[in-house]
Amino acid sequence: MQNEAKKLLAIVGPTACGKTALATHVALATDGEILSGDSRMVYRGMDIGTGKDLAEYEIDGQRIPYHLIDIADAGEKYTVYNFQQDFAEAYAGIVERGRQPILCGGSGLYVEAVIKNYGLLSVPPNRELRNDLAEKSHDELAAILASYQELHNVTDLDNRRRTIRAIEIADYLKQHPEEKGPLEGMECTVVGIDVSRDVRRERITRRLRARLREGLVEEVQGLLGKGIKAEDLIYYGLEYKYVTMYCTGQMSYNEMESQLEIAIHQFAKRQMTWFRGMERRGTKIHWIDGSQPMERMVDDVVRIMSEINSNTTI
Repeated sequence: MQNEAKKLLAIVGPTACGKTALATHVALATDGEILSGDSRMVYRGMDIGTGKDLAEYEIDGQRIPYHLIDIADAGEKYTVYNFQQDFAEAYAGIVERGRQPILCGGSGLYVEAVIKNYGLLSVPPNRELRNDLAEKSHDELAAILASYQELHNVTDLDNRRRTIRAIEIADYLKQHPEEKGPLEGMECTVVGIDVSRDVRRERITRRLRARLREGLVEEVQGLLGKGIKAEDLIYYGLEYKYVTMYCTGQMSYNEMESQLEIAIHQFAKRQMTWFRGMERRGTKIHWIDGSQPMERMVDDVVRIMSEINSNTTI
């Protein structure tokens, strides 16, 4: 493919579907670099719980360049606005080098903010809206967030503070639809990895067990030991929420493991619901079978990229 034809490729899908492995293999085949689209991989020291899997960025002795991982300290409030700005800078560098930019991630808010170039600016707090939402139940907040036609980020639904902030952002965008972000003119091909519900559930369960064996609890204990507040770790959701609650005596180990597994399954289901909604909002996602051998999946992605770049209708 010629340099001028190298549109952004986004590889999306639910947790545990194999996004990182596919993205790195596609990068190897297309002379590409990876842009992480995960809202928690930006944090240093949060490795096991976020599934950075940095070993996957080396294939047959060749290192695949990556960006937007380990760029903020754990405990910081890194926002989607920060991500959009950092993405724009990293993306420009990849394009300047003549390489293939590949966005890989499952954080819906981050991915859509990039590919639709939302003009987020630094969305200010809306105290009146926050006060109106303060007494709403978790289910009521989820319904409100889902009611917005643009950028309703279901990945934030396991944390009340993040859900309210996502509503705040969506409400701001509704009131300021004309604003654009720093990625004007960028074109993107979106490929989704589709796996069956049973396969997805089995992978999630197996991966959680592995992360616990590999030191997830110790990782959280280490973060707490460095002075990071428990409430800040809980804010990040999923693994960090439940393991922190265990480490601070709010639940037993068995309760933590059981409730975390359920939460991750629910999270994956919400991700798929979000991607279907993304399609309804006008984004074309080219779904490929995630149960195929890696070589065939890479061939599928390269074919899709080639046909789109050649203006061939798929």
